[in-house]
Formats: sequence, C-alpha cells, structure tokens
Amino acid sequence: MELAEAIILSVLAASTPLLIAATGELVTERSGVLNLGVEGMMIVGAACGFGGAFLSGSIILGSLCGVAAGILMSLIFAAMTLGLAVNQVATGLALTILGIGLSGLIGAGFVGDRIAPAPHLYIPGLTDFPPAGRILFGEDAFVYLSLALVIAVWWFLYRTRAGLILRACGDNHISAHALGYPVLRIRMFAVMFGGGCAGLAGAYLPLAYTPFFIPGMTAGRGWIALALTVFASWRPGRLVIGAYLFGAVSILQLHAQALGIGIPSQFMSALPYLATVIVLVLLSRARSGGSTAPAALGTVFVPDR
Repeated sequence: MELAEAIILSVLAASTPLLIAATGELVTERSGVLNLGVEGMMIVGAACGFGGAFLSGSIILGSLCGVAAGILMSLIFAAMTLGLAVNQVATGLALTILGIGLSGLIGAGFVGDRIAPAPHLYIPGLTDFPPAGRILFGEDAFVYLSLALVIAVWWFLYRTRAGLILRACGDNHISAHALGYPVLRIRMFAVMFGGGCAGLAGAYLPLAYTPFFIPGMTAGRGWIALALTVFASWRPGRLVIGAYLFGAVSILQLHAQALGIGIPSQFMSALPYLATVIVLVLLSRARSGGSTAPAALGTVFVPDR
C-alpha cells in the first residue's frame, strides 16, 4: 500500500504541469490559433518562476513571475501571428528556440541554488486517514489548481456566451467577424491565457516538483502538452485522463529502472514520448467522423477593411 501510494503521488506530481499547460493550449486552439511554442514558454516560466521565488522568498510571487513570463512570450507570438499574419507553425517553433536560449540566460545565475518547495496541504484527521488521505488531502496547491482550472475552462467554453463566441472564432472566423465579433482581440486574449498557463506549468517544476533550476528542465513536456490537446479531442474533461495517463508512463518507467528490469534505460526514458506517438496514431485511426479540431485552427485571419 505504501508503494502504491508513493507511485500515485508521483504520478499526480508528474501530471500536473502537463495538465496546466495543455489546458491553456486547449483554449488557445479553440480560438483558432495553433501555438507550438508551449515548450519555450514553459522553460522561460521555469527560469523566471524560480528566480522570482529565490529572490523574494515567496512561492506565490515566483508563480506570478512564471505566469507573467509566459504571457510576455505569448504576446511576442500574438504580435507576429495576429498582428503581422505570419505563419503560426513557424512562429511557434521559433518561439520555442527563443525560449530555450532566453531561459538559459535568465537562469544562469540561479543554477545550483535551492529553495524550499511549495508546501503540501495538511488537514488533521483527513490527510493521515488511510488509504487515500495523502492522495486527496495532502497535495500542493498546484495540483488542486490544475483540476480547478480544467473545471473553470469547461464551464467557460460550454456554459457562457463568451465561450461560445471563442469557439465560433475557432470554427469560422469569417462568420464571427461578419457578426461583429473582434476575432483578433479574442484570439489575443486566448493566446495570452495559454501563455500564462504554460508559464505557470513551467514554474511548477522548480517551485514544487524539484526545488532547483537547471537548463532544459522541462524536458519536452511542452510537446507532450500539445499532443494531449489532440488526444483530448479539444475537450477539457479528457485532458485529465490524458495528463494522468502520460504522467503514469513517465513515473512507471522510473520505477521499472529502479527495480532493475532488464530493459535498456534509453528505451525506458523514451517511453513517454513513444506513448504519445502511439496514442495519437490510434486516435486518428479510430476517429471515423472526421477531425474534431476547430475548423479554422492555424488559419491566418486578416479582417476586411
């Protein structure tokens, strides 16, 4: 039971940054914008989040620094793709390259430093209650925030007029513009939300997952978050399943190596990314009713004068 509890807690921790980043990217893509720069925004959020927490001594301020960094990076993307109508795929890839280099510059002075990680919730009588007390009532605030974020996004997209308008911009931006909706402004706010979530997901890594910063610590999580959005068919509820599935694969390969299973460690380390590719292939083959992606996803929109 203790081993099972430890594995579940590890899976929850590993899945949280994936869930936060994928939730933000889902909103971005629902508006019709494809931002492949999630990895770059996450790593800059990690560097700025750790730097903010280290200098201020506050996890909250560090988290806000990570969110702000992600938003600023997303504004660069928005200025290029929405303001200048540049290709979204090329701009997203360039944003990732920029983020990796910028994070190394920002975090160079913090390599080797450590901070106290984000505290975990403790409720007397509940957290110590077996067998699921620590799992339900003993996590850090980021875990609960990630689940609350998914619920809030679901409610926004499917229960509010603003969410309907955002989805309309992603499905048919020409019709939405003809009805008088500011498509570019709506997409800009969606891109900023996605950037803020990516920055927060990156900040989670040095603030709660590992209490120190190293270059490249996102380790491809931004790309997995992009795959999760497709895996979830652009629906918030399925993101939770996908995030915990890929988080479980990441953690189980570590436990398999610890148990000395005779499989090359390089293959075990590649399992999360191999699982991503396999799931996407199977999902695309099983989808018989056509793509469920927003119809205008990745399409440049230039409003008529």
